Amino acid sequence: MAAFRFALQASNAASPVQWRDLARKAEDLGYSTLYVPDHLDDEWAPMIALAVAAEATTTLRVGTLVLDNDFRHPVVLAKEAATLDVVTGGRFELGMGAGWKTTDYEQSGIPMERPSVRVARLAESLEIMRAMWRTGGATFAGEHYRVTEAQGFPTPVTPGGPPLLIGGGGKRILTLAGRYADTVSVVPSLTAGYVGPEVAAESVVEKYTDRVRWAREAAGARAGDLEFQCWTATVQVVDNADEMVASLAPLFNLTPEQLRAAPVALIGSVPEIAETLRQRREVLGFSNIVVHEAEMDALAPVIADLAGT
Repeated sequence: MAAFRFALQASNAASPVQWRDLARKAEDLGYSTLYVPDHLDDEWAPMIALAVAAEATTTLRVGTLVLDNDFRHPVVLAKEAATLDVVTGGRFELGMGAGWKTTDYEQSGIPMERPSVRVARLAESLEIMRAMWRTGGATFAGEHYRVTEAQGFPTPVTPGGPPLLIGGGGKRILTLAGRYADTVSVVPSLTAGYVGPEVAAESVVEKYTDRVRWAREAAGARAGDLEFQCWTATVQVVDNADEMVASLAPLFNLTPEQLRAAPVALIGSVPEIAETLRQRREVLGFSNIVVHEAEMDALAPVIADLAGT
């Protein structure tokens, strides 16, 4: 089994000083990676924010969780990702997705095509970027991109290019993740285009079992090399776990048993959460756990217990 590592997802800060302080604090608490999402509302521009965070730290990895492929041409993104890999000394993780948030497309005027088209376009983008990183250039003629002798400069310091993370909750995107990714980030299905009450129903453990299986089947012989990441929606470090679960479950229209088993939820004391994570890694393979800024201090004792084990 892969060793545990923990990541922090943050969108912005009140000032550049506070952003740098946040990155240093995450590093000091034992977090492996600081991730920035990619939307058109209250998030900072991910690649710039990550470069600043990397400059403020020495061992903290930085990454995108996840870039919307439709926002950037792969030739441009390949150069940006390779540059960030170089200037961070190989501490950059490139997280990619096919896009899901309706308001992003409405604000930008970018057409939001059906999921199968967006995933197919992402697959072509990955082919182009990987060729630029691995062979120094790319010529590609597909349905969505045509690239002629695109130069792969700079050369990434990480052989083959920065580690690739692909995130999603549908079968198409997780099949693609199984084929290409180093890290598969599993989330509830977001086909509705927004986070609504239906997301809770998509968070039950049975659906996560299917999602992990889709990625593993697509990976074939390399399935054992995949790292599986679980993004969490609620983390409650408390001593009265049963009471907390009973009070929260109705809010999500789940039974207490469903909420307790849902991979998006971590509820309990430090020993209980640690044991829950061990069990989930054993059953589902989740070793990379993502939490949010509001929860970073509360989870620190769990990180001290599990990180690297």
